[in-house]
Amino acid sequence: MVASIKSAGKLSESSIRSQDDLEKVVEQEQPKKKWRWRVDTSDAPKEIFNRTLYLSILVFGVLGSARGYDEGNISGTLAQVSFKKTFGLSDPHKSKDEVANLKSNIAAMVQLGSIGGSLLAMYTVDRLGRIRALQQVCIIWIIAAIIQITSKNVGQLYAGRLIEGFAIGQTTTIGPLYTAEVAPPQIRGMCGCIFAGAVYFGIMMGYFANYGTALHMLNTSQVQWIAPTSIKIVLAGLIFIGSFLLCVESPRWLVKVGKVELAAQNLSKIRHLPPDHPYIVGEVADINELIAIEQEAISGSGVFDKIREILTVKSVRYRFFAVATMSQLLGQWSGANAVTIYSPELMGFAGYKGVERLKMTAVLGVVKFISAYASAFFIIDFLGRRKALYTGITLQMISILFFAIFVTVVPNATEDVPLPLTASEDRAAKAALASLYLSGVGWTMGFNSIQYLLGSEIFPLRIRSFAQSAIMVLHFANQYGNSKALPKMLLSMHKFGAFYFFVGIMAISLFWAWFFVPEVAGRSLESMEDIFSLPWYMIGRKGAELCPDHSEVSKIHVNSSGHGNAYDGKLDYDEKTSVHHDEGNSLMVKDSNEKDLEKEVKK
Repeated sequence: MVASIKSAGKLSESSIRSQDDLEKVVEQEQPKKKWRWRVDTSDAPKEIFNRTLYLSILVFGVLGSARGYDEGNISGTLAQVSFKKTFGLSDPHKSKDEVANLKSNIAAMVQLGSIGGSLLAMYTVDRLGRIRALQQVCIIWIIAAIIQITSKNVGQLYAGRLIEGFAIGQTTTIGPLYTAEVAPPQIRGMCGCIFAGAVYFGIMMGYFANYGTALHMLNTSQVQWIAPTSIKIVLAGLIFIGSFLLCVESPRWLVKVGKVELAAQNLSKIRHLPPDHPYIVGEVADINELIAIEQEAISGSGVFDKIREILTVKSVRYRFFAVATMSQLLGQWSGANAVTIYSPELMGFAGYKGVERLKMTAVLGVVKFISAYASAFFIIDFLGRRKALYTGITLQMISILFFAIFVTVVPNATEDVPLPLTASEDRAAKAALASLYLSGVGWTMGFNSIQYLLGSEIFPLRIRSFAQSAIMVLHFANQYGNSKALPKMLLSMHKFGAFYFFVGIMAISLFWAWFFVPEVAGRSLESMEDIFSLPWYMIGRKGAELCPDHSEVSKIHVNSSGHGNAYDGKLDYDEKTSVHHDEGNSLMVKDSNEKDLEKEVKK
C-alpha cells in the first residue's frame, strides 16, 4: 500500500517527512475491519460477487448431486422388499457370503464405472470445454437411469449402473475444476464446497425418496424402487437446461486453448466489470504469464508428457502424491462412505428396525447436508483449509471411536435378530446413533471439503484437468474397494473391528494434515507454484508464511477513501511492482494530481 501511494502520486521525497508519517496516513485511510464470522471481501471490487457468478457455480455445483443421489438411493433401495425379490437378495438358497457379495456388487458398480468416467474426463474436459463436457455427462446419466428402471434381471441392472458411473466419474472433475477456475480467490473454497455439499443434497434426496416409497407403497410394488431411481432423469434434465441458460464458459480454459479475446469477454461477464478494468486485465495477465512460463518449461502436451511431468517435476510430484493422492486414500478409508452406503444396516446396529432404519438414515442425510453447506459458507474460507481439516478429522475420529466401543460392549445389538436391549443399553444405542450423525458432520467439515477442492486448486493449468481426473480415478477405486470390503469386514472382523480400523486411519490423517497440507485459502490459482517450489519438509508447515501471494490480482484493492490511481479513485493499484506484457490491453491508469495527494498526505 505504501508503494502504491508513492507511485500513484509520484511524490518527491521532500513532500513526505518520514516513512512513519506516510504509514500513519495509510492507517487513517483504511477503516478498521470488524471481526465477523465470514470471509472479508471488502478489499475486492464488490461487482465481482454477482448473480452471473453464483448461477454459473450453482449449475456446476449441483452436479455433485449426481454421485450423492446414487449413494443415497442405492443404500435404501438395497433394503426395499420388492428390489430384494427382483434381484435375488432375498433368495433363501443363497448363503450370507453370497448375499453380501451380490449386495456389494450392485452398490459398487457405479464406483467401478466411475473409474472409467474419471479416465474419460482426462479427454472430454479439455477437448470439449467445461460446459460441453457437463452437457454430455447429463445425456449419459439419463440413458443410464432409463436402463436401470427397465431392468428385469441383475445383468441389466449392472449395465445401467456401470454406465451411470461413466457419467458420475466425469462430474468430479468437471464440477470442482469449473468452480475453482471462475471463483474469486476470497470465496473459492466456498464455491468449491458447493459441489461437495451437493453430494449430500443428493444423498438426502435419495434417502427421503426411499423412505417415502417404503412408507406409502406396498412392499410388493416395483414402483417402490423404480420411482426414486427415476428422479435421476429429472436431476440430469434440470442441470442440462441450466447449462444452456445460466453458465459462462471458464475464461482459464479459453486462454489455455488460445481464445484470449473471448476469455476476456467471459471474464468480464462473470465479474460484472468492463474488459479494460484493472481487475480483469490483471487476472488475464496472471493467466497469460503462467501459461507462457508453462509453455517454456515443457515442449509436449500429450498424455505421456503429463504423466512424465507428474513423476519427474518435484513440485508437481509433491502435489500429486503427498497432497492429492493421500487426501483420497485417507479420506476414503476413514469410514465415511461406508457409513453413507450401508447406513440402514448400521442403524440396525443402533437398535432400529424396518422402516425406522430408513427414517433415521434420512435424518443422517439432513445432518450431512446442513453441515456440508455450513462448512462451505462459514468454515472452509474463514478458518482455512488446514484448520477445517484438523477439526473435521478430530470430530469424525472421536465419533467413530464411540460407535466402535458401543458395538464392542453391546454385541447383541448387531445380531440379525437382536435381543431386547436393557434401559442402559438403549440409551447407549441412541448415543451411538448420535455419534454416527456427528461423524457425518466431521466428514463434511474435513475430508469431504478437501477431497474435491485441493486437486482443483493446486495443480498448474497445463495439467489441471488431467491431474484432477487421475486423482478421481484413485477416489473411485478406493471407494469401490471400500464398498466391496465393508460387508466382508463386518463379517470377518467381529463388526467392531472395522470401526477401530477407521479410527487408526484418522489418527494417521491428523499427522498428514499438519505436516503435508499447505494453507492455500485466499490465494490466486496462479500463485500456487511458489509454495510448492519450497523444500518438501517446509511446504505444509511453513509454505503460506514463506510465500505470500504476488499475483497481479492480489495487488488490486478497493480504496474507499477515493484516492486510488485507477478508475477515478475507486481502486488502488500497485504500479511499481507490476509489469504487463499484454499488447491488446493495458491498464487504464489515472494520473493523480500530485498537489492534491500531497495535501491529503499533510492532512
